[in-house]
Amino acid sequence: MSKKILILGGGYGGLLTALTARKHLSVSEAQITLINRYSTHQIITELHRLAGGTIGEDAVALPLTKLLKGKGVNVVVDTVSEIKPDDKKVLTASGTAYTYDALVVALGSETAFFGIPGLQENSFTLKSAEEANRIRTHVLARLDAYKQSGDKKDATIVVGGGGLTGIELVGEFVDKLPEICKAKGIDFDDIKLYVVEAGPNILPIFPQELIDRAVVSLEKRGVEVITGVAITEATKDTVALKDGRVLESNTIIWTGGVQGHPVVANSGIEVNRGRASVTDVLQSTSHPEVFLAGDCAVVIPSEGARPYPPTAQLAWQMGETVGANLAVFFKGGKMEKFEPVFSGTLGSLGRKDAVGTVGGNNIRLKGTPASLMKEASNIRYLSHIHGLFALAH
Repeated sequence: MSKKILILGGGYGGLLTALTARKHLSVSEAQITLINRYSTHQIITELHRLAGGTIGEDAVALPLTKLLKGKGVNVVVDTVSEIKPDDKKVLTASGTAYTYDALVVALGSETAFFGIPGLQENSFTLKSAEEANRIRTHVLARLDAYKQSGDKKDATIVVGGGGLTGIELVGEFVDKLPEICKAKGIDFDDIKLYVVEAGPNILPIFPQELIDRAVVSLEKRGVEVITGVAITEATKDTVALKDGRVLESNTIIWTGGVQGHPVVANSGIEVNRGRASVTDVLQSTSHPEVFLAGDCAVVIPSEGARPYPPTAQLAWQMGETVGANLAVFFKGGKMEKFEPVFSGTLGSLGRKDAVGTVGGNNIRLKGTPASLMKEASNIRYLSHIHGLFALAH
């Protein structure tokens, strides 16, 4: 009898689970249903470009039905509201209940605001194409307002968080805004761009040499990088810093933290600080018919070690491991241990500059070679999921 596989989330982990599971399980062996709150698979690593206006939405939001065409996967656009693992049931916002023989939870993470007063209410976040569009529309509207009123708050952008998302976004802004300002008849020198990072460095995942290179690149083009100072409060048009400074801005974009997905944290699946605990084959430690892929799981490589970071390349690899293990779960045999391959990390600083480390030896790249490698890595992923076909049709 055909087994029911339910996949929650159509991001890197969920999509790769579906594609891989179908390679090992025929349509007669397993019905696969994927539930996602959007009809598209979103290339999260390229959202900064959409927010900055250097690419269109169709380049980052690929229709799931096209990516899964001919794979025998039922795509449902709905929001997961509750997981009931003891009943093998999932409830959605539309009021539908789904049952399963195996569940894959790949719901990603949510933004953490760390209890900073006013931050959640007064900031933008960048975790979907919809949010990227909202940021771009808002920035353009504020520039129009600045042209009319000359109010500095309209010409100031504050990005909270100096990790990859924040730095890539501000790099995109500082490249694109001169052109936008020129078209609107605004002097780009009037625009203020800030990155505020509570830690001692931006891009802490990189060696100091590359961090320094990134700071010089951004500052040379007009970004003020503030490190070692936390945001303590945000209002509609101010950002208060721990050192007493107050930045006047009505464009605050927060990229400074992630936390586990609340639906997962409250599901009854065993969790560690809000993210699901997993075995070395990515099964839930409390419910063996539940598998996890992506940011909603915490994967600790060995006792006492730090968890793996929540990244797209890890979610992709987790999805492939889970997809293969689902077949073993139903057919018997030995499941594959999750042993990720780290191919490196690349961070763009705009259209023509980037920094990165690649390969097992962490070879350092900067400038054009790093930019080209970042572009190649995106094309590699798209070709892996047949996304180039989806973009062309």
